[in-house]
Amino acid sequence: VQLVESGGGLVQAGGSLRLSCAASGIIFSINTMGWYRQAPGKQRELVAVITGGGSTNYADSVKGRFTISRANAKNTVYLQMNGLEPEDTAVYYCNADILYYSGSADNTWGQGTQVTVSS
Repeated sequence: VQLVESGGGLVQAGGSLRLSCAASGIIFSINTMGWYRQAPGKQRELVAVITGGGSTNYADSVKGRFTISRANAKNTVYLQMNGLEPEDTAVYYCNADILYYSGSADNTWGQGTQVTVSS
């Protein structure tokens, strides 16, 4: 199974971007999905997560600006980012807890997508 991210790019401060992450392959179900980011010289940090039931959790730094959502039928998670700030510049990674028909489970990461916010 692969997680394929899209939607990153360069945007001016105050602008918006929408990230998408789709899981491809034979999957029984996906539990928690989330977005993390890593800026140069910093550790990877949680941005937002959403459970299979739709409960969400956000980093304090993005509350009120970012919205996470998912389309279970498409095995896809989204991150709508509004009011972007230069401090949001980072590589954004998708993460998912995947359950397979075999009964096994795996935590999987995407390859990352660059988001750059200019001042």
